[in-house]
Amino acid sequence: MFFSRAAGAAQESPVKSKETPAAKVGEEIISLEEVQRSLQTELTQLERERHRLIEEKLEQLVAQKLLAAEAKRRGISVDDLIKQEVSGKAPKVTDAEVDTFIIQNRGRLSQPDNPDLRLKVWEHLNSQKVSQQRDAYIRTLRANSEVTVYLEDPTTVKVDSGKGFARGAKDAAVTIVEFSDFQCPFCQSATATMHQLMSQYAGKVRWVFRDFPIANLHPLAPKAHEAARCAADQGKFWEYHDLLFERSPRLGPAELKQYARELKLGGEDFDKCFDGGKNQPAVASDVEEGVRLGASGTPTFFINCRMLIGAQPISAFQKIIDSELAKNPPR
Repeated sequence: MFFSRAAGAAQESPVKSKETPAAKVGEEIISLEEVQRSLQTELTQLERERHRLIEEKLEQLVAQKLLAAEAKRRGISVDDLIKQEVSGKAPKVTDAEVDTFIIQNRGRLSQPDNPDLRLKVWEHLNSQKVSQQRDAYIRTLRANSEVTVYLEDPTTVKVDSGKGFARGAKDAAVTIVEFSDFQCPFCQSATATMHQLMSQYAGKVRWVFRDFPIANLHPLAPKAHEAARCAADQGKFWEYHDLLFERSPRLGPAELKQYARELKLGGEDFDKCFDGGKNQPAVASDVEEGVRLGASGTPTFFINCRMLIGAQPISAFQKIIDSELAKNPPR
């Protein structure tokens, strides 16, 4: 009986021999690995945040070393170097820029008629320009220095860059796979950033677009993604892509067909493709893969398999791209 019960318990227990017991309920053991598997998404997000903080601090320390080395080379203090190359060279904030900011953000400003508002807006815009100038100067110093980063991203995700719609050189050193939603305002903003990056890193970056419409938030998005694939059948995916983001959120069925006419696509073929729902399975497949890869919102980017979530400032993209180019310089 003893051996029979032991054998039966060994067969019933879900815990593998190499797993670590975390708790026992009656005769059943809950392993630590079982708990971790059930929390895989949350733990991955925590690990990404941990890595982000470490990487951010490392970048700050690298920048400090570069500034100190350049100041020493010139025989001046770091403060004087920053005054000369950052504060002194940052573009000036114009009255027109202050006016535009107030007009565009009037609904979000707590005291739009406050007489001190213009000064606060000027300070905000000036801080942005100084920060951008500092980032640009650090990139220049870095490009002319020997900087090797050994820190590895433990949260890289293997992404098939052969799927989707690509723009840029096939042999580019950096591939950015974007999971996006045509009705998402943050995706619209990020698209402008992507165009800037494609221009700045011409020949070095490849951009791959994948479908990730979030129907419960953007009910018009799924059909817009299907329509873009219909445009792709006629060789005009990217033209249609750019037009959709330009006109978003005006993405009703009639409007989607009108955009196809504006691009001089074959109307009958486009309508047949669109009305028949030909591309619905392909769009759904992209969404499923995005979820599997850990995308929980839009836009989500994978830069050489390194995840970046949201409409981040261009500097966030540049940091990852520059570090990838340093590891794999373009020929």
